[in-house]
Amino acid sequence: MARKGARTKQELPPPLPPETRTIGQVVAEALNLYRRRFWPSLALGLPVALIDTTLPEFNRTGQIVYACTAGALLITAAYVGGCMIVSETRPSRRDVLVAYGLGIAIFLPFPVLAIALILPAAAWLALVGMAVPAALFEHLGPRKALRRGIRLGRVDYVHALGSLATLGIAYFLTRLVLLVLLHGASESGARTAAFLADLVISPVLFLGAALLYFDQAARVESGRPRARRSDADLHHALEPDGAGRADAEGQP
Repeated sequence: MARKGARTKQELPPPLPPETRTIGQVVAEALNLYRRRFWPSLALGLPVALIDTTLPEFNRTGQIVYACTAGALLITAAYVGGCMIVSETRPSRRDVLVAYGLGIAIFLPFPVLAIALILPAAAWLALVGMAVPAALFEHLGPRKALRRGIRLGRVDYVHALGSLATLGIAYFLTRLVLLVLLHGASESGARTAAFLADLVISPVLFLGAALLYFDQAARVESGRPRARRSDADLHHALEPDGAGRADAEGQP
């Protein structure tokens, strides 16, 4: 049994390179990185846990203001930290400050866009959010980093938006399950359960978003992404040879 299990583990396919990585593999790689760098990654969950557990103290208007101020400061710090964990590098202080300031400015519209639906907010981050790691790793100023981030977002926008949306859905569903398991009878118990759920689950969001930067950068370097076909690049069942030349046996 042990040999069989070991052989199965060895036969697992290697992860795809960033330029061809799928949405599902972005999530899988984020989880794998979370497992390997657990304690540094766990710290990324503190901002979301603090915001989610203190947000109900405010009214509707206060929640928006709170999310756009304290939320922007804390969430951006977690995003920058996630980028550093993924890259396993220590950027210069200047690059960190530029990326942090740019990230705060980019995050400001997010709570407003998320009031109605989360999708417009995710679409905004998918388009411009990669300016933060661009400033962090490519030593760019705010304007050049923003232009670079937009280019990275647009090179394969479906992959960028789909990855962020999938990460968000996985976070909310897993958080909901964990809340049910941890929920107590008292109000304080419910708040503690929410804090723990956010602390444990939310780091995957930041790690996955950081991995997305490397995916999009690789796509830019390798050229425009290959067009997606609805037939998954297979010949039609009624025309197995496609429109090419006939077989030699069928030629007159």
